[in-house]
Amino acid sequence: MNERTRRRAGMTVAAVLAADALVHVYWMTGATWPARDPAALSLAVLNFEVPFTPRGLLMPFTLLVTGSAVMLAHVGGRLPGRIGRAAVGAVAAGLLARGSVGVVWALGIGANTDSPFYRLNLLAYTPVCWALFAAAVITSEQRIPARFRPVANRRGMS
Repeated sequence: MNERTRRRAGMTVAAVLAADALVHVYWMTGATWPARDPAALSLAVLNFEVPFTPRGLLMPFTLLVTGSAVMLAHVGGRLPGRIGRAAVGAVAAGLLARGSVGVVWALGIGANTDSPFYRLNLLAYTPVCWALFAAAVITSEQRIPARFRPVANRRGMS
């Protein structure tokens, strides 16, 4: 995989996570778009009713921003080597977990296939998580930029 592809993959993950974080900030204001009210929003996003309050949205917002920052730092050479790969691996693991749970929900026996959540999970949430997981894995293989390599490695020595 070439560096350009790895960089683009990482930037894509960072951008999608940041956009999702912005949606959570929007919901923290009390807005419920694209749903008509908080209950409908909760059912569409989580498949059960919970209050969409700033306190309840702070944790997912924080995780999304952190994941985005990790991806940006890694592709920018600020998290090189093992630490960068481990951090990107943590982001990938979170995306893999959400994607896997989405498959379980989609295949769930007795699932309400008429609910907005079922369709959104099947057509958007789960496929996006799997695609972002693949992009994060690609990014984790990124080589360390030359300016962060030891001097001996820059000259082609081991």
